[in-house]
Amino acid sequence: MPDLVVRYFDKAGPANTDEAVALGMKRAVELGVGTVVVATCSGETAVKAHEAADRAVFGGRLVAVTHHVGFSGPNEDDMEAGAREALQGMGFRVVTGTHALSGPERSFRNTFKGVYPLEMVASTLRMFGQGVKTCVECAVMAADAGAVRSGEEAVFIAGTGSGADTACVLVPAHMNNFLALKVREIICKPR
Repeated sequence: MPDLVVRYFDKAGPANTDEAVALGMKRAVELGVGTVVVATCSGETAVKAHEAADRAVFGGRLVAVTHHVGFSGPNEDDMEAGAREALQGMGFRVVTGTHALSGPERSFRNTFKGVYPLEMVASTLRMFGQGVKTCVECAVMAADAGAVRSGEEAVFIAGTGSGADTACVLVPAHMNNFLALKVREIICKPR
């Protein structure tokens, strides 16, 4: 297996998207990993991942994970129906689910102003960067939706706000077995 050199971006954000998805796809091919998961709201980052998959000759499954309906406002779906259909036409499995590291706890925090375990986990993961936290969250969401297999390595690509600036190799786990999730590699992330 080739040695991994982690790529550190000077700044977080969407300017790193093309390189982050290319590095994630390249690593998936090197490891023979069969699934790449991309966090996306509009679908744009997933489209870039699809293009990078073609360049990297990645023949595995592509999964797009998006915010739950209601994240931006009551009954609002951040991904337009046309974008969802386009991604599905490209072969993506599109997952829209409850955020694994906040869920109902966010409602309790907002109402009662307390601190809750999942939000502590999320804050701890943010110490490594927002993208790392989002990769872990997507691993649980995708596993719970049946889009990735718990216990099998996959590459996850996510970012800080929009676009992508982070790629990781994770072993996903279902929500009810969260502590079995493993971070195997950080491929790239902002400093």
